[in-house]
Amino acid sequence: MYAVIFKARVARLDDEYRRVAKRMRQLATEKYGCTGFLSVAEGDEEIAISYWESEEQIEAWKYDPEHIQAQEKGKLKWYRSYQVQVVKVLRDYATNA
Repeated sequence: MYAVIFKARVARLDDEYRRVAKRMRQLATEKYGCTGFLSVAEGDEEIAISYWESEEQIEAWKYDPEHIQAQEKGKLKWYRSYQVQVVKVLRDYATNA
């Protein structure tokens, strides 16, 4: 399993951002096999983590035409800066406390 960690400094998030973000989650899950997604924001910082079974899925997602358009809007409008990390999950365990 892999995780894509997206960290950003927010410039401005608006209604269009919320619509696009919802669509990107739907597309990642339904078309590219994303198995989980979590996003949180605090102040002007945002972090989103998505989970994937393969690097090929991540690569296909990265180059999806709709996703590329969303990335461009993010660069121009919604984010001051961002960082993306692709990591391999070595362990995954939980408790039902």
